Amino acid sequence: MEFNHKSVMLEECIEGLNIKPDGIYVDGTMGGAGHSKEIVKRIAGNGLFIGIDRDEEAICVAKERLSQFSNTIFVHDNHDNIKKILEEKNISEVDGILLDLGVSSYQLDERNRGFSYMGDGSLDMRMDKSQSFTAKDVVNKYSEEELARIIFEYGEEKYSRRIAKKIVEQRKDKEIETTEELVDIIKSVIPFSKGDGHPAKRTFQAIRIEVNDEIKPLYNTIIDCIDSLKSGGRLCVLTFHSLEDRAVKNAFNDSVRKMCVPTWITILCLWSKNKRKDNN
Repeated sequence: MEFNHKSVMLEECIEGLNIKPDGIYVDGTMGGAGHSKEIVKRIAGNGLFIGIDRDEEAICVAKERLSQFSNTIFVHDNHDNIKKILEEKNISEVDGILLDLGVSSYQLDERNRGFSYMGDGSLDMRMDKSQSFTAKDVVNKYSEEELARIIFEYGEEKYSRRIAKKIVEQRKDKEIETTEELVDIIKSVIPFSKGDGHPAKRTFQAIRIEVNDEIKPLYNTIIDCIDSLKSGGRLCVLTFHSLEDRAVKNAFNDSVRKMCVPTWITILCLWSKNKRKDNN
C-alpha cells in the first residue's frame, strides 16, 4: 500500500520554524515526509536535516522521497529519545524541531496494523513493529480495573467500566483477536447516539495510546526538545487531542516559570482541529 499522508498545517509549521539555510532541523515524526521535504528544500548544502520515526515503513518511504537530498540523516527511534539521538550524532543543539503527534493516515488505512475500527484487522496498533507489546496484550491480559482506567483516562470514554467489564466477560470464552471483535463488544454496551461519532473511536484511541506509550513521556520529551534548541531556536508541536495538548502546554508553561526557556527561544504550539483521516 502506498504511504499517503496529508501534512497538516504545513505552511504554519514551515513559517513557525523560520528555517535558516545553514541550520540543523529535526522532524521527530516524519510519517510520509510531507513536512520533512519542505524543511529539507529550504536547507542549503551546509545545513542538516535529521528525520526520526518509530515506524520503519515511514523511514523507508522518507529515504525514497528525500533521496535527491544529501544533507539528511534518518533515525529509526522514538522522538522521546531526542537527546540520546543528538548525542550519538555529536550534535549538542539544533535550530528547530517539529513534532506532529499521534497516528498517521497511512497507519489508519493499513487494516492489518489494527489502528482502525473501520473494517477488520488483527489487534496490533504498534507504531514500532519491532516491539512485542500489542493491543491484543492490552485487551486480553489487562485486568478489568486496568482496562477501565486506560479507556477512561486516555479515551475520555464515559462508558469505560461497561466496556471493560464486557471485554473481560467475552475473553473468558475465547481470546479477542481482531478489531472487528472488539468493535462488536463496544457496540453491545454503548447506547446509540446519533451525531456522537463511531462508538469505538475513544476506546481505540485509548488502547493505541497505551500500546505506544504516547502520553506519559510527552512532558519530558518537550522539556528535552527545549533543552536541545540553540539561541533563537524554534519548537513546533502539532497536537490532535486534549491529552497531548495538556502535556505539551504544561511543559511549555513550567519551562517558562522555571526560567528554563530564555527569551531567545520561540516555542509554538500549533493545535489542529483537523482530524486525521477518520481519526481512526
